[in-house]
Amino acid sequence: MISSAGDSIEYQERDFALLRGLFESRVMTLEHLAALYFEGRKEAAKKRIQKLKAAGLLAERPRRVNEPSVHFLTAKAFKLLLEHGYLAAYPKFSESALLKRAQVSPLTLRHELQIMDVKAALYAAIAKTTTFKVVEFSTWPVLYEFTARRPATSRAAASSVLVKPDGFIRIHEQEPGGGLSEHTFFLEVDRSTETQETLVLRAASYNDYYRRGGLAVRNGQPASAYKDFPFRVLIVCKSEERRDNLARRLLQNNPPTLTQAWLTTMEEIISQPLGAIWVRPVDYRDERRQGTASTLRKHALFRD
Repeated sequence: MISSAGDSIEYQERDFALLRGLFESRVMTLEHLAALYFEGRKEAAKKRIQKLKAAGLLAERPRRVNEPSVHFLTAKAFKLLLEHGYLAAYPKFSESALLKRAQVSPLTLRHELQIMDVKAALYAAIAKTTTFKVVEFSTWPVLYEFTARRPATSRAAASSVLVKPDGFIRIHEQEPGGGLSEHTFFLEVDRSTETQETLVLRAASYNDYYRRGGLAVRNGQPASAYKDFPFRVLIVCKSEERRDNLARRLLQNNPPTLTQAWLTTMEEIISQPLGAIWVRPVDYRDERRQGTASTLRKHALFRD
């Protein structure tokens, strides 16, 4: 435990992990914090968060009576993390930038809370397994943004675009023989304001990033080693209709997006994150060839 002069609280390592998580994710509800740092124990989370708030480390956004509490980091917590070296791996950030970053529009807030819903659901489900472990789940786009070559469309010429993923995930799997394998994902949570075409072009950007060896280079390897750094793009849609339409549209990409994109709905990933809830564009192609909707296959994230 670590105590700080002037504070009536002894800091635990979990406190620093929680504060660092809020620094990166910007906002979280009590349910998110409980799932990520208290093994789902809401009462324990509530008591500790009250102490952190009393110590001036956390604050809440204004809310209506029926809305969940949304917590964000204070300037005091930011200074504490800096003092103890917990932000060394992040881009340099000023106190004023931190406070400005916490002030988001209701639309952006809704989207970021949905991203955290997905993170909390996956994290909690994986924590209950003995085979898998989350080693990284970043939801700060600036940490994993990349430039991709966007193909020409009927409305625009080919161009370079900056892609800001909603999340970047690395999960380790313990193999039966004692080895370790890694699963890598980018996360995209469907915004209610986005057109389908936006997601289609984004999927093409991920394909370009993969084939140009972007992830290989990020890991210190030559771009030619791109096949050694595969990843999947998890797209969480707001409805089954949106998912189905998007998957079929991805087949029209050039080259078509077949297996890199995995799609599900928000309802499914919250209720059964490790279940057979994912579909790929290639599954819709196979469904069409076989001529019956009953053949549409769904996949689990692991061991499919």
